[in-house]
Amino acid sequence: VRREELFIVTKVLPQHAESKAVARAFDASRRRLRSDTIDLYLLHWRGRVPLSQTVAAFERLLASEQLRFWGVSNFDLDDVQELGKVDGGTHCVANQVYYSASHRGIEYDLLPWQRENGVRTMAYCPIDQGALASDDALQALAAQLGMSAAQLALAAVLARPGVAAIPKAVRSAHL
Repeated sequence: VRREELFIVTKVLPQHAESKAVARAFDASRRRLRSDTIDLYLLHWRGRVPLSQTVAAFERLLASEQLRFWGVSNFDLDDVQELGKVDGGTHCVANQVYYSASHRGIEYDLLPWQRENGVRTMAYCPIDQGALASDDALQALAAQLGMSAAQLALAAVLARPGVAAIPKAVRSAHL
């Protein structure tokens, strides 16, 4: 696979979210991934470091052209609203959150806010770590539609505007 065919996403832990530590963690990630650039760099979750420091570090990485986009992970509505008020905070392109057909709480507040503000939603665990694949009710409905329960669960998440799903797949058949 050529690098141009990949969209590389990685994260920085909140304990490395202050300005100089972000740069060090980013460089370490690039070395481990053997890539000159990273497409999307996420702050894994809120920590004690002020968002303004982390955003400033992300913005410097963007200016260096070693990073294409930045975002966050596990931010709730209050967090993304606060982020939007930080200098450069509106440059956040994605929030990676737990979202599935059985965990739909973000549909009430976070998802609409992100859609209105141009922040893409990356749904992790969109089939609840495989649990929805064996859900009896979902299996029955999926069978009527000629698909598997996992496919239906994934389709339910992907049907939402501005949402991408990143299901975990360990086995080649699932990939």
